[in-house]
Amino acid sequence: MASLLKDLYSPAFYDRLSNALAVSIPKFDKEKFIKAIFIPEFEAKELKERMRHTTEVLHCFLPQDYPQSIELIKKTITQLRAQGIGEDGLAYMFLPDYIETYGINDFENSVEALEFVTQFISCEFAVRPFILRYGNQMILRMQQWSLHESHKVRRLASEGSRPRLPWAMGIPFLKKDPVSILPILENLKTDPSEYVRRSVANSLNDIAKDHPEVVLNVVKKWSGLSSDTDAIIKHGSRTLLKQGHTAILKHYGLDDKGILLRDFKILNPTIKIGESLEFSFSITNENPTGQKVRLEYAIYYKKQNGQNTKKVYKISERLYPPGAAVRVIRKQKFVLITTRKFHLGDHQLSMIINGAEKERLHFELTA
Repeated sequence: MASLLKDLYSPAFYDRLSNALAVSIPKFDKEKFIKAIFIPEFEAKELKERMRHTTEVLHCFLPQDYPQSIELIKKTITQLRAQGIGEDGLAYMFLPDYIETYGINDFENSVEALEFVTQFISCEFAVRPFILRYGNQMILRMQQWSLHESHKVRRLASEGSRPRLPWAMGIPFLKKDPVSILPILENLKTDPSEYVRRSVANSLNDIAKDHPEVVLNVVKKWSGLSSDTDAIIKHGSRTLLKQGHTAILKHYGLDDKGILLRDFKILNPTIKIGESLEFSFSITNENPTGQKVRLEYAIYYKKQNGQNTKKVYKISERLYPPGAAVRVIRKQKFVLITTRKFHLGDHQLSMIINGAEKERLHFELTA
């Protein structure tokens, strides 16, 4: 049986952690710490609840003086590294949580702590309350981080300032006007780290959902600077491409003229949850020249209220020579996952060629 994510917070984890704390914190009582962690309610706690519980227990073993506590946390990270504990271990997310929980009123010490701790475990979630509290003061500090020698701090500048970072609190003023984070992205557009460049692309994609014109301007400005920068703007434009935004389609030379969809069929128009929808079609380029073709399909999932919600999936994007005809067979799984709930009844499937939605067919999802 697969282990649960919350079980990262295991007896073995707390043993390793408390060994490091015993070195960094004067008069640390390991036995008392372990006892405070494993209260009767611990087993029922989920991942984030165990994280916060760890934060709160640690707080009881640190000085009341916040700057002193931060210094001891830094020493603990140094000791963990000395013990061979690798960076980016998800269980250590309680360290950024400590800064967020107890340091929100201490800007300078907390910002310096975030810069240090993110090089051990990402602080992309913990930094967001500071953006909400301190606004452009925090954004200006993140602009400085975008020039940092550590790629992890540079990534915190872009990832932490995303207007719509998944699983994190939104930043309303950045959704409304993202102009203040554009200098951060500008500084990182040629970053040597792919880890950082991908974060830049994700930030652009966030911005595109509210301000497509801003991203289109960035696309025009950065296009052709390098292959890496071209990859950033292409990935950052993925929502606009899925939406069939006219300007971005034109930028990438995606025109459906002369590209024909034929023999579009659903091979099993009635399926059960747990099965896969199978469909096939042919694409022909009737143009006298080669044409870049971006193939996508959309599933119109039935919602609880009986309406349908559209989700677009990419198949491919490549050059079709003149006269080329390609037959495609595809499957779409309808397996239950935690992020999607299926509703029985009529669903629809459509094909999208270079942003233009073509024929739509119906299929039935049954129990």
